[in-house]
Parts: sequence; C-alpha cells; structure tokens
Amino acid sequence: MPVIRVPRRPTALQLKAATAVALLGLVGWYLFSGPGAGLLPQDSWGPWREKRVPYWSVWVRVNSWSNAAEADGHYGKADDFTLKAYGTSATTTTVMEGVWFTLAPDGELTVDGSHAG
Repeated sequence: MPVIRVPRRPTALQLKAATAVALLGLVGWYLFSGPGAGLLPQDSWGPWREKRVPYWSVWVRVNSWSNAAEADGHYGKADDFTLKAYGTSATTTTVMEGVWFTLAPDGELTVDGSHAG
C-alpha cells in the first residue's frame, strides 16, 4: 500500500526566520543602495576633498559602503549650501549668486550659472 504524505505547514520558527531574513534584506538595501546613507557610520565616509569652483569653497566626500555623496559649499559669508546625494542626484540653486550645483551619488559635482567658471 502506498504511503500518503501530507504536506507540512511551516512552523512558527521557520516563519520567524524567513521574516528576519526579509527584514535584514530590506534594511541592507535601504542603507547600502543610498537612501539610508546618512545612517551609516562616519568611518564609511571618505575624506572631504576640495572641488575647484571659482569664487566658491566647495568640499565633497563619498561614502565607500553606499551609493552616496555629500557636498558643502560657501561663498564667503553671503551664501552656502549642503547637498546630500543618497542614491539619486541632489540639486540646489544658490540664492545670492544664482549658481546651480548638482551632486551625483558618485561624488561628481557639476556647476552652472554666474560665477561658475
């Protein structure tokens, strides 16, 4: 006589393990794809490097663990900006000088407008 096998339902432990793996995957994606780069440790950020922009003091750093970059710029005491490109490009237009800055997550900074060089 053939043996009839009844499919087993997953146990509570198996369901908890699967849920934990899925949550860890989502958290990892959030942190390392860019959107959550601000939550990563300071050690994961590279050094601030100066970008040459006439009349501006602009510094950019790139995250070594994630697809993210940050920029900090100053035009004397008149105008300043901070850009955080976490997974997608970040853009700002300065108020005083009308210069348009775009920062890509790889640290590439593009500048358009007056006093942009």
